[in-house]
Amino acid sequence: MKIDGTRRQDRAIELVLAYYAAFNRGDRPAMLALLGDDVVHDLNQGARETGKQAFAAFMQRMDASYHEQLRDIVVLASQDGDRAAAEYVVHGQYLHGDEGLPPARGQEYVLPGGAFFEIRDDRITRVSNYYNLQDWIAQVSR
Repeated sequence: MKIDGTRRQDRAIELVLAYYAAFNRGDRPAMLALLGDDVVHDLNQGARETGKQAFAAFMQRMDASYHEQLRDIVVLASQDGDRAAAEYVVHGQYLHGDEGLPPARGQEYVLPGGAFFEIRDDRITRVSNYYNLQDWIAQVSR
C-alpha cells in the first residue's frame, strides 16, 4: 500500500500530465478546469499574470499565433505533491506574427522547454514556463 505522500506525489504527476494532454488536444476548457481561480502564470522571460481569465486570454493569444504539440513529456513531483516540474520538447509552427518577434511565415520549430508548478487543493496554482527564446528566434528567422 502506498503511503499518503506517495499518493499525493502521484496525483500531482497525473494532474500535470492531464494539463499537457488537454494542451495537446487543444482543449482549453479542460486546461482551465485544472487551474485554481487565482493561478499565477509566469511567462517565459516576461511578466507574471494572475487568474484564470488572464490565463485564458494568454492561451487565446498563443493559439492565434502558434500551433504546438508537446512531446517527450517527463514530470517529476515533490513527495508532498505541492510542487512539480516538467520537461518536454515543443514541436510547433509559427502561424501569425507575435508582437516584438520575427514575422510569421508558417515556420516550423523544435524546442526543448520546461515548467514548474505549484499545486493546492488538487488544482494547479502556478505555472512558470521556460524555454530558450534566442533558439526559437534563430529557428524561425532562417
